[in-house]
Amino acid sequence: MIGGGQGAFIGAVHRLCARMDDKYEFVAGCLSSTPERATTSAKEIGLDLSRSYPDFKTMAEQESKRDDGIDVVSIVTPNHMHAEPAIEFLNKNIHVICDKPMTSTMEDAHRLVDAVSASGAHFFLTHNYSGYPVVREIRSLIKNGEIGTIRIIKSSYLQGWLGSKEEDSGENKQAEWRTDPKRSGVAGAVGDIGSHAMHLIEFISGEKLESVAADLTTFVSGRKLEDDASIMLRMTNNIKGNLSISQIATGEENNFRLSIYGDKGSVHWKQENPNYATLSKVGVTNQIITRGGSIKQEGSSSNVRIPAGHPEGYLEAFAQIYSDAADVIQNKENKSELIKILPNIDDGLQIMKFINASVDSSKNNSAWVDLSTIK
Repeated sequence: MIGGGQGAFIGAVHRLCARMDDKYEFVAGCLSSTPERATTSAKEIGLDLSRSYPDFKTMAEQESKRDDGIDVVSIVTPNHMHAEPAIEFLNKNIHVICDKPMTSTMEDAHRLVDAVSASGAHFFLTHNYSGYPVVREIRSLIKNGEIGTIRIIKSSYLQGWLGSKEEDSGENKQAEWRTDPKRSGVAGAVGDIGSHAMHLIEFISGEKLESVAADLTTFVSGRKLEDDASIMLRMTNNIKGNLSISQIATGEENNFRLSIYGDKGSVHWKQENPNYATLSKVGVTNQIITRGGSIKQEGSSSNVRIPAGHPEGYLEAFAQIYSDAADVIQNKENKSELIKILPNIDDGLQIMKFINASVDSSKNNSAWVDLSTIK
C-alpha cells in the first residue's frame, strides 16, 4: 500500500476490504510521504518494519527484486499522488489498484494510460459502488432489454459534511486535501463524488457520456473548489440525463441515487439502502430487486456472501472490487467476464474527461462541452 497511514480515512477501508475474502495478505507499504510517520503507522498496524519503506520508488525497486515481492500495490493517496507511484509500479510489472479519480490532471492521466499500455500488469480503479450485487443485477437487467430503449437518466449524490469551512479547522485532513486544487485537481465535489456517480451511470446503462453542460458553484466563502454542481448530460444513443452533486446539502449523509428510464420500464436504486432496487415495467406491478432475491440475471457477476435477507453494504461492495481483481490477476476461470466489469484505465480516462469538461463548461456560462475536446 502507498498512503493510508495515520490520519487517513480510506486506507483502512482498503486494507479491511482487501482481506475480506482471504485473497490478499498485506506485506509491504509506504504509508506516508513522511518517513517517520510511515514507520509509526507501520508499527500501529503490525507491518514488518523491514518492508516499511520511506518512499514509493524505494519500495518498487526493492519489492521487484524479492523472490516473495508484492504481486499488487494499492494506492490510497490524495489524487495528485496517484500517477507517479502507479507508473513506477507498472514499470516493474506490478499490478496496481488505485483509488479514484485516476489522477489530478489530464497530463498525468495520459501518462498513466501510456504506462498501462507498456506494462504487463493490470490496473484497476476502486469505483466501489459497481461492486454492489443489486447494482450488477440491474446492469444485467438493462443489458437484457428489461426496460427497453433508455431515454433518460436521473442521478444525484448529496452530502452535507462540507457545509462549513472544515478545511480550516486543522482537524479534518480529508477536508483539507479534497478542497485543495494542488492535491485534489481542478474540481472539488465533482471530482470527489461526481466521479463515482458518473462511473455508475455508465456502468449500469452500458452507454457513454458524450457532452456536458455544467453549473459549478462554491457556496462556502473562501473555498477554492466547487462544493455544488448541476450537470446536464448527453450520452450515446440520444440519451439525456442530469446529475446533481453537492457536499453542502445540509442534513444529507451519503444520499446517492440513480434512476434509468426506458420506453418499456425503469429501474431505481439508492445507495443508502443498497440491497434493494425497484423495477417498474409498463402494465406490470412494480418488482423489488433484492440481493440474492428472486430476480437473477445470468452473467450479472453479483456475488452474495451471506444468506438473502442479511444486509451487505459499502465494505462488501468495496471488497468485491478487490476480490474480482484478485481473480483476474490469478487467471481464474471467470477472468474474461470480470475484466468487462472491473473499473479500468479506460474508465479512469473517461471520468477525468467528465471532470474537466464539467469545469470548462461552468467557466463558459454552462456551455455544452464535448468530451472529445478534452485532451
